[in-house]
Amino acid sequence: MRNYPIFTALALPLALAGCATAERDASVDTAESQARSCFFLNQVSGFNDAPDIERGSDRIIVNVSVNDKYLFETFGSCPDLNWTQTIGFDQRGPGQICQGIDVDLIVPTSIGPQRCPVRMIRKLSKAEIDAMK
Repeated sequence: MRNYPIFTALALPLALAGCATAERDASVDTAESQARSCFFLNQVSGFNDAPDIERGSDRIIVNVSVNDKYLFETFGSCPDLNWTQTIGFDQRGPGQICQGIDVDLIVPTSIGPQRCPVRMIRKLSKAEIDAMK
């Protein structure tokens, strides 16, 4: 019977610490989801070549809606990415595309489809989209 008061005295601070951690984790998750923009593959409506292509990697702009455009950058060079008229997306797992690891680009070439791993995906700001017009 004497163990109950000691157990209760120890359980209460641990339970309160768990609640504080859960609240902090929820606020961190909310901040991360606001900073990271995601989209579903069925929302993609087209793509364009990205201006100012950096040497060593290829970049395209993927149109998700009229106002949402995402910059995709590949790991290294992706043959024919800058000249292709069609492109495929090989999504890894169900759900949203939020970062490069979520999808690979499939680009048709003269020797067959080329898989191009995506290094980075970033949503373009309204100012960046307006500057491209």
